[in-house]
Formats: sequence, structure tokens, C-alpha cells
Amino acid sequence: MITLCGFAVSNYYNVAKMALLEKGLPYAEEHVGTGSKEEAVLASSPLGKIPFIRTPQGSLCESHAILEYLEAAHPSPALVPADAFAAAKVREMILFIDLHLELVARELYAQSFFGGTVSESTQARVRKQLEKNIAAFKRLVQFAPYVVGGSFTMADCVAYNNLPLVGMASKAVYGEDMLLAAGVDYKPYIKFIGERPSAQKVAAERKAATAKI
Repeated sequence: MITLCGFAVSNYYNVAKMALLEKGLPYAEEHVGTGSKEEAVLASSPLGKIPFIRTPQGSLCESHAILEYLEAAHPSPALVPADAFAAAKVREMILFIDLHLELVARELYAQSFFGGTVSESTQARVRKQLEKNIAAFKRLVQFAPYVVGGSFTMADCVAYNNLPLVGMASKAVYGEDMLLAAGVDYKPYIKFIGERPSAQKVAAERKAATAKI
């Protein structure tokens, strides 16, 4: 059995959990805080990052590697198309959302979610980068009805758990949801994906974990 390690507030943890649920795989959960210095954690995730998984073959860290493993080891139901180009488009979307939207917006999280402050220079730099990257994302995303066309894929696990954070963080710091302001109307998509049992479970467990903080 796979053991998913991390905590339910983490968006990347929830990406992996949603993929496990969509594939119908049995899994256990182990609460692990980010940045742990425990040897048992570092042996599985050398930077102390979450999520990571423990499998009968060994441990695996980094969310992209985890998604690739789940698809390769458990190809049915497929969450990545068999066609090489279509599969590449799914991976393109995953990387774009993670690297060019969420990772950029993450610099705002200290202020938007955790009661800290972000310098004006950082705010200005992040806003400029988000404006550029969101305009590019608008060209790439489909919402037809999924982010990469007509089938649910791994990219939807990523989009469902990351796009709202980009919107909420930018609204908290800049007073506007930059995705919506740029014409990326992602809210109906989030509601649509939110009707899936996997999304409902992830959302409920995230809410319960957040309430304990």
C-alpha cells in the first residue's frame, strides 16, 4: 500500500491525494510537517518537503515524480492520455500552473494566508510576473470542460488545488483576483471539478485540517 506523507492543508499534498482517489488506490496517510529535520523524513524527502510517498519499492518525493509514478504503476483509469502529444500537453499544463502561477504567487502567501508581510518591492515584482504569466496561461488553458480538453487528467488535480490559491493570494495582497481580472474565469471550472467525489473529499479534509491550525 502507498503511504502519503504530509498534511491536508498543503496544495501539493492534495494534488497527490486527489490523484490517488481518482485512481481508486488504497492508501494510508501519515502526518508530516514541512521542513522536518527528522532522519526518518529526510531519508525519504532530503529537503524535508512534502508530500512524499512510501511504497513497497521505496520512498519518492516531489509531486511531479509522484504523479508520474502513479500513472506508470497504475495506468487504469488513465489520467494521462496514451497519445504522446496529448500526454505532453497534460504535462505542459501541470508544469505551467506549478512553475509560472503557483510558485510565483507563493511569495505572497506569508501575507495573504499567514499574517505576515511582504515587502512592497516583492509585491511589485510578483504582480508584474503574474500579469505576464496569467496572460500566457489564458492562451494555454481550455476549460473545455477540463483544463486540457474533454477528459479529466492529472492536470485537473493540479489546477483544482492551485488556481484558487493564486486567486485568493492576489486578492488579499492587491485587492483583486488577478486571474479573474485578466479574464480567466476559473470559478465555474472549480465548481465543476468540485462535484467530483475526489475533490469533495480533498476539500472536506483540507477544511478540517485548516480549522485545527
